This record gives sequence, C-alpha cells and structure tokens, in this order.
Amino acid sequence: MTEALIVRGLDKTFTKPAVMDLDLTVHAGELYALLGPNGAGKTTTLRMVAGLTKPDKGAISIFGIDALADPAAAKAITAWAPDEAMVYDRLTPLEYLEFVAGLWNIEPKAAKTRAEELLSKLGLAAEARTRCEGFSRGMKQKVALAGALIHDPRLLILDEPLTGLDAGAARLVKDMLQERVDAGGTVILTTHILEVAERMADRIGIIAGGRLLAEGTLDALRSQAGEGQGGSSLEDVFLQLTAGDANGKAA
Repeated sequence: MTEALIVRGLDKTFTKPAVMDLDLTVHAGELYALLGPNGAGKTTTLRMVAGLTKPDKGAISIFGIDALADPAAAKAITAWAPDEAMVYDRLTPLEYLEFVAGLWNIEPKAAKTRAEELLSKLGLAAEARTRCEGFSRGMKQKVALAGALIHDPRLLILDEPLTGLDAGAARLVKDMLQERVDAGGTVILTTHILEVAERMADRIGIIAGGRLLAEGTLDALRSQAGEGQGGSSLEDVFLQLTAGDANGKAA
C-alpha cells in the first residue's frame, strides 16, 4: 500500500514539549482524522507536516519525498488550510484564487476555469466577483479551502475545516472532501466534531500530550480501548483512550 505520509520520531518543543517522539502513517487515498483534546499537539504536528514549522527532530516523508531535505518538492504536492481563514479582503474570491494559482505557475486560462469550478462546488458562484471584506467567517473559510485546492494537491491538510460553517455549508465541504477521497486524493483533518470523524474517516489517530495514543479504524480503536466491536461510539472510545492523559497542553 502506498503511503501518503510517514512521520517518524517527530519532536517539537516551544516553552514546553509540544510533540514528542510522534510516529504516524497515512495511506494514499484515505481520509485520516487526527483527534485530540485542546492542546494535544494536533496543529503543531500538521504545521510541521505542511512545512510551516520546523521540527526539532524526526523525519517526514510525503509520497516518498523527504519533506525536510526537499521542502519545495513536498509543498508542491501538499496544501494546508488553517482553522483561521487567511484571505485578502480587498480581493474577490475569483481574484484570490487566480492569485494563488499564479503562485503555483498555473496557466491563467486554466486557473480561471479551475477557480470557477471550485467556487461553484462550494456555493460561492454568486459571490465570485464580490470583495471578501464583507464575507462571514464561514464564507472566508470556503474561499480558503478553494485556495488550498486550486493546484490539485495530492495531500490536503485541514485544521478544523468546518469551523464557522452552517449546516448547509458544512455539508458542501464534507461532500467535496468525500468526492476527493473517492477520486484517490488523500485528506488529513482535525475536528472537534467527533461525529464527523466517525462518519467520514477511514482511519483515526488520537493524540494527547504530544504523543500518539492510538491509530486505526474505529473498530481497531474500540479494541485498543477495551470496548466491544461495533458497540461504542467514537466519543466513548476517545474519552476512554484520553482519560489517563489529560495533562497534554501542547499547541
């Protein structure tokens, strides 16, 4: 099986350890949910994978590319969307996407076509030529997601992608992510909405105190938590696995 992401022995310390000796593996073509309490180290981990934070120690491989030795090559096939959407308020969604596409050297005509397709899928076609400055948080979140997808990355990393979205917008985003995985793409996301992870994730990693406590399918996690197969919800399993590690305060 092809691995989209292999992390080995990852360490990061700020004023205190944030991630400690972390190993995890994400298979190509799956949706992987990285879950944990507040301060568990999820965002720090994903920022290191995305090349935004340098680890103190460890190895990161993205589709066979050493992301620490060749960060440019790794970033070319990766996209990152943080929980706080960062878009240019003075640009329209279409202008913003064409700008981001230009950074990836996408030909302008192809960029415009791709941008219009993404905005339509995300329900933003009517606002495509309206400046982002008056948009709600949820609308900006969708524009940022479109920006992450504009260069068709092989690995999409999303930190709380449903934050600020109403039910209709959340359904659009979930459908788009599922469509992407069905087409062979790979998605890693964090979410505090455990029902979303339970319903959508092929495999789940649970992190606390900067360490990976468990990883696998929901049934595998049930087994690791000592729960019966097919009975306990992800919430029950999550609380069971993290109950003894409540002092992780990583970012």
